[in-house]
Amino acid sequence: MANEKNMSCARVQTYSSAKIGACERHVERKNKDYGNVNVEPYRIPMNVHFKDPGEKSYMDILREMEASGEISRKGLRADAVLFDEVIFDVNTMYFEDHGGYEYAKKFYEEAYHYACEKYGERNIISAVMHADEINLAASEDLDRAVYHYHMHLIAMPVVDKEVRYSKRCKDPALVGTVKEVIHQISHSKKWASTEPMYDDRGKQIFRANGKQKYRASYSVLQDEFYQHMTEHGFTGFARGMKGSPVEHLSSLQYQIKKDTERLHEIEQKKQEAELAYEPAKELHKTYLEIDKAGKKSPVTGKYSVSKEDYEQLTALAKEGISSRGEINRLQESERYYRGLYYDVQNALSNLQRKYDKLVEKCKPFLDALESFPEVVHRFLDNLKGLFSNKEAEEKAERERMRREYYARNRYRDDLDR
Repeated sequence: MANEKNMSCARVQTYSSAKIGACERHVERKNKDYGNVNVEPYRIPMNVHFKDPGEKSYMDILREMEASGEISRKGLRADAVLFDEVIFDVNTMYFEDHGGYEYAKKFYEEAYHYACEKYGERNIISAVMHADEINLAASEDLDRAVYHYHMHLIAMPVVDKEVRYSKRCKDPALVGTVKEVIHQISHSKKWASTEPMYDDRGKQIFRANGKQKYRASYSVLQDEFYQHMTEHGFTGFARGMKGSPVEHLSSLQYQIKKDTERLHEIEQKKQEAELAYEPAKELHKTYLEIDKAGKKSPVTGKYSVSKEDYEQLTALAKEGISSRGEINRLQESERYYRGLYYDVQNALSNLQRKYDKLVEKCKPFLDALESFPEVVHRFLDNLKGLFSNKEAEEKAERERMRREYYARNRYRDDLDR
């Protein structure tokens, strides 16, 4: 049975030639620093490529395929969408409950097979499962490091387009017939809606102008992905919520959102703890009864009480001891949650400052990309040569870390045997 807390997600982000570079650096882990503060660089070698672009950039691969005639950009604008980034995801705890890292590799390998059916394997440039992003909330709950496994897939949205002979053709018999079929990049045609919408009674829905209304293509993608994975034996999760207005957040924004939710949860628990203890009912009457209970002997000076008064006084004494313990426990809880409140509040403030700084630093560059994409692109191409040696050194360092990691694991495996 599907766990409603574990929901699958398949979302699509589009990129032009001017914007794909930033995506590539994040997906292929070519950055020195990451906007996602939860990336742990020493785990980068554990990321798994199901399709590896190798040394070539995404644009290099596109240009090579264009030059060989495998794809075409004919008729596209300079800022046209050339790449789709599909992010396949399921809640962190789904993988923790099913075997963690090894299970995630099998899951996303099958997700890659689904993407091959959707885009065509040749049109997929890169597919990598990230295993290097720690889930802080889950790690805190389980008191151990827990990582969020998900897959980034970069593909070109290619469709078959028939090119027909025009009226200028010398042979009149050929006019209007198919001259050739080209594989054109076209995100809008690739994701054109074709599945009609129906209401609760099964009747097809039409627009005010009488035209058919179709389901959103990304909603169909969610259905197809969920169906494919369950048919191939991956169960225990639910399809992403239909009609959800939630948009994909950046990693830093997501962390801020989660910490805000945790802060709210701590505040609620604190309020509940403060209201947990209630005084005994009609306590003022009990005081009067206590004052009247017992008689003092004029000879011995001792007090004597009736059996009924004795039972009431001992019951109140026991209640007082129990209540005192409860009050102490609540005071400790209040101090604990107050400490958590301030810790999360500080962490939230730090994350917000980092996010604001990132936005401020990136603003001039993003403005330039929007206004002068070709100029910025040429500038970045010129910088490539300057940093090629540095990139080679960084790649060698990553390879060294990868070898050391697997060497350590093999050593542990030998000891276990």
